[in-house]
Amino acid sequence: MAKFELFSGRGAFVVAAVGVCSWFSGRLTERTLLELRLPEFQDREKRHFPKTPGLPIFGTVSAATIVPTDEYNPRFVQTLNRTTELFFQIMKYGFPGLDHVRSFDDFVLSYDRRTRIAHWVFEHLTAERLKYNDKVDRSLCDFTEDTSVHSYFRAKNVDYKGSGFDRGHLAAAGNHRVAQEHCDQTFYLTNIAPQVGVGFNRNSWNRLEKHVRKLTKIYSNVYVCTGPLFLPKKERDGKNYVKYQVIGSNNVAVPTHFFKVVVMETNDGKLHMEAYVMPNEPIDDNTPLTVFQVPPDSIERHAGLLFFDRISRDKLVLVNGRKTTYV
Repeated sequence: MAKFELFSGRGAFVVAAVGVCSWFSGRLTERTLLELRLPEFQDREKRHFPKTPGLPIFGTVSAATIVPTDEYNPRFVQTLNRTTELFFQIMKYGFPGLDHVRSFDDFVLSYDRRTRIAHWVFEHLTAERLKYNDKVDRSLCDFTEDTSVHSYFRAKNVDYKGSGFDRGHLAAAGNHRVAQEHCDQTFYLTNIAPQVGVGFNRNSWNRLEKHVRKLTKIYSNVYVCTGPLFLPKKERDGKNYVKYQVIGSNNVAVPTHFFKVVVMETNDGKLHMEAYVMPNEPIDDNTPLTVFQVPPDSIERHAGLLFFDRISRDKLVLVNGRKTTYV
């Protein structure tokens, strides 16, 4: 009986630990052999490792491009390293959330499979990266399904057809002029949401995007987080309801509002912040953008996100043009 108890206690733990270590060792050996491309493993690789979206960097973070499984490709590895470096630069001040985060070459987003649009999109802008580039032509870009998202949860172009809504960018195409592929990627439907066209997407929202780009002439680095909101509205019965339209056979959600939170770095390391919420409806183009400025925490509460949570508050000196109490 004593021997049995010993085995079922500490002994069982040892056996389990050895089993787990053996499993990891076997997986590591298998991966190493696959990477070395030993002939006896090539057929097995084709059977068990088909082309799939990029493996997670951590948690639910993944690349939004297809990882090639053919021969070793130095150009791909160089691109991957650059993308990883940009990823951590863009997300320097933290993640608003970690739900289905997808990394593109020049921006990062979190995708909501339920609404078929992004929770948020993050960009890092500088004057250098916004310089005019005659090799980048927006007219060559096409709105494209994002095949890195399962077809069950994917928005499609047909969903927008005849809906009366524009395919509105969250990461603006005009923010990504370094390379044609960067601009192309802003046309993936994971970066798109239904927006009212005349009076909003083509007017006031566009003015806000231009305002953010102009900030790069004043600040060395500009970090932008953009996303949808679904805000409550009081109905005739006196109760508040969250109601929104959906379009297409995939039920792509139409946000009631959109937000944009911007952090700007000064040359002396201080930080300024601006936060905007705009209703997804026609807006008089003469309305000053400052009318749409709101306390950043009000967006956080409604969106269920925390913006720039890695910012040291003693460096945040201005919010919406007003001095903070942090310094």
